[in-house]
Amino acid sequence: MNLLASLSIASGSLNVIEAQYAVTANNVANASTAGYVKETIATLSSVAGGVGAGVRLGATQLSINQALQSSLYRQNAASSSYTTMSNSLAALSAVQGSTSADSGSTTSLTDQLGNLQSALISLTSTPSQAASQSAVLNKATAFVDTIHTLASTYATQRQEAADNVVSTVSSVNSDLTQIGALSQQIMKFKGLGQNTADLENQRLGVMADLSTNLNVSFASDSNGDMMVQTADGTRLPTRPDQVGQENSSQTLPSSTWPLVTSSATLSASMAYSKQDSKTSVPAITLAGQDITSSLTGGSLGADISLRDTVYPQMQTQLDSFSYTVMNRFSSAGLPLFTTGAGSSSVISGSDLTKPAPDGIVGLSSGLSVSAAYTAKPSLLTTITKSDGTTSSSDTSVISTVLSAGFGSDADQVGGTLAAPTTGLGPDGSFSTGYSGNQGLLALSSSLTSNQGATIAAANAGVTSSSAVLTLLQTKVADVSGVNVNDEMAKTVALQNAYTANAKIISAVQTMFNALLGAIQ
Repeated sequence: MNLLASLSIASGSLNVIEAQYAVTANNVANASTAGYVKETIATLSSVAGGVGAGVRLGATQLSINQALQSSLYRQNAASSSYTTMSNSLAALSAVQGSTSADSGSTTSLTDQLGNLQSALISLTSTPSQAASQSAVLNKATAFVDTIHTLASTYATQRQEAADNVVSTVSSVNSDLTQIGALSQQIMKFKGLGQNTADLENQRLGVMADLSTNLNVSFASDSNGDMMVQTADGTRLPTRPDQVGQENSSQTLPSSTWPLVTSSATLSASMAYSKQDSKTSVPAITLAGQDITSSLTGGSLGADISLRDTVYPQMQTQLDSFSYTVMNRFSSAGLPLFTTGAGSSSVISGSDLTKPAPDGIVGLSSGLSVSAAYTAKPSLLTTITKSDGTTSSSDTSVISTVLSAGFGSDADQVGGTLAAPTTGLGPDGSFSTGYSGNQGLLALSSSLTSNQGATIAAANAGVTSSSAVLTLLQTKVADVSGVNVNDEMAKTVALQNAYTANAKIISAVQTMFNALLGAIQ
């Protein structure tokens, strides 16, 4: 090997070391960047004419374990979904109270109904006292106010979820199309044989963000393109050309393509239905096709569930309960509660899926204490005899309410007095999830317990999914993350190698100078 070859090898080594320095510096600079994957640069032995010619640079690669990364994306979606659910349901938990005997709660639905029952019992002892009569109406009003608070909370949180769906769809679109734009650059540079590691790392960061909004999986082609699909296999395009359109038809990234939805002000009588193209709750469409049910997991999937399932079911449970209270009191001879629409103490229609007073949809928001009793509390203990005369301080009706209205015998909770449990909601697709053949206090407890279980499941999901996510993040970091200490150790090694190659160049230069001096 001659001096020129030695100089060439050493000079080439310096170039390779400089490139390795750049990769190491980039790793250290991005050590705290979310989703950044450590980069490594391959070095290959160079041979010319069967003789070693030093070293040359290979492709810059990402230190990534695809299986671990895919698991992390799925867990991102699960954790984000539970967190979104829990955060939304926290507002309900704050006003719902508890049916637990040792909870200390005094404001739950069961508590307020029990307070009304106690006031009615007291009234039977002092039927002529105005204070006892007013106490019943005060407790009835507090009971109705609790129902209104619950109904208002459902409506507020459902609307918030609906608004979040619209904003998250925009974020999903931005992520999808940003992936598409980056993939386009990656394919171009791959075709030219240029390094694409930095672009791929940037794309990984967008993929991580998308996975918190939606449960999706990713698959990359050999040319560098990226395919995205939902958990049920629905493909989400990242560029127009992936669905046979001209890329020029959209400016990427875009917040309005490929998914389309719209905002709406919701009411209890509005429901989402995939079977109904004119559904009152806006669907999420892809190329004109409704794919709402395919968008699961992540914050988007959670908000869709809250909007279309969780809060509508809770609303139907409360509407059913409100109807049952009104119905049983009226059947016992005390029409204390009315629909609030025309002050009717009965539901006028047989189709319970219609808005009150024709049905029971939204009844809990309008339930009220009868104006007749609030204006004249003495009516509580006044009865009209068959001959048209009235009798005051009569407790017979109150006694009937206490024995039959609050009763739990089969004839007191069955038939027309049973709480509706199925075919509820504006589209008839909801059910309460518990028996309607229960006494009023048991019904209120079942309602609170059922909804409390939903809240508890979300909270438990946050805890468990966060623990798994932390474990996966640690494992991914071990494989793909930047360890600054390791990078510093590489820097020392590269520095030593650089010094060694520089000394070779210096030695060759000295030898050349000596050779030139000898010739002269």
